[in-house]
Amino acid sequence: MKAVMKTKPGPGLEIVDAPIPEVGPHDVLIKVIKNSICGTDVHIYTWDEWAASRIKPPIIFGHEFVGEVVEVGKEVRSINPGDYVSAETHIFCGHCYLCRTGQAHICSNVKILGVDVNGAFAEYVKVPEQNVWKTDPSIPPEIASLQEPFGNAVYTALVEDITAKTVAIFGGGPIGLMAVGVARASGADRIFLIEPHSFRLSLGEKMGADRLINPEKDNPIEVILDETDGLGVDVVLEMSGAEPAIQQMFKVIRNGGRISMLGIPKKKIAVDFAEDIIFKGIRIYGITGRKIFETWYQTTSFLATGKVDLTPIITHQLKIDEIEKGMDLLIKKEAAKIVMSF
Repeated sequence: MKAVMKTKPGPGLEIVDAPIPEVGPHDVLIKVIKNSICGTDVHIYTWDEWAASRIKPPIIFGHEFVGEVVEVGKEVRSINPGDYVSAETHIFCGHCYLCRTGQAHICSNVKILGVDVNGAFAEYVKVPEQNVWKTDPSIPPEIASLQEPFGNAVYTALVEDITAKTVAIFGGGPIGLMAVGVARASGADRIFLIEPHSFRLSLGEKMGADRLINPEKDNPIEVILDETDGLGVDVVLEMSGAEPAIQQMFKVIRNGGRISMLGIPKKKIAVDFAEDIIFKGIRIYGITGRKIFETWYQTTSFLATGKVDLTPIITHQLKIDEIEKGMDLLIKKEAAKIVMSF
């Protein structure tokens, strides 16, 4: 099969002829219909500090996809050939304390598809039965390939109720843009999107943001406090990992508000715990992955009903042979989500 592989340490990738995975008793073999590029894939492609410390080549990377089941292991009971499926990419052990207490998304022994085991930038991908998600046939493949990252946005936004609340979203990357759509569909009152790239801001408007703030032109703290009568917002969704954004979010969250943090900072950041957290009485959630499988049910509802339309953020559809072009577009921030096919 054709596959995109990180064959050795260092920048770049190779398109190779790889063997089709062999299915074990609890595995499902899926023929990939569409896949999409994640920010994690860009890290692996550019071989930054995180990738150098985590990735062990050779490995097929990529983890966002939708496909059709072609083979199942002899012990598989819930999945059948012909099923239209995606997958939860956190491969959980099922027996650690966290898995046994409903927190499999932060399993102590987690392995991630396309990071720790061979992934979905290939014509076929092998996934444990427990991770396979039957996808609503009404969701078209280009949208269905985005369910995994969309789940990040859903979990980040809805870890607490967001209805009738003012929301500030820092970072207009793909998941930040998805979060705009989730907040809008969930009945948020007013949505502020803070993002320095005009291309992403324009997509944020299409996704339903009420107020677009370019922090290179306007001070987000001044704008948000002015437009909330000095109170600040009820909810902050931090999707950028940028130090200035993290510092600003503490100034725009109201006393007693909620912050959800998904963005990954590149370095340690100093925080004034007394003034910014304790005395303000705020709640902070660290978000990783999706709640297995609560978030997937929410994701299906948003997409199958059309309450959230992800079409505006699919800026490019390419063939897998053009993946380096896609990586470069993302590095230059000239694309949002890039969907690929064979």
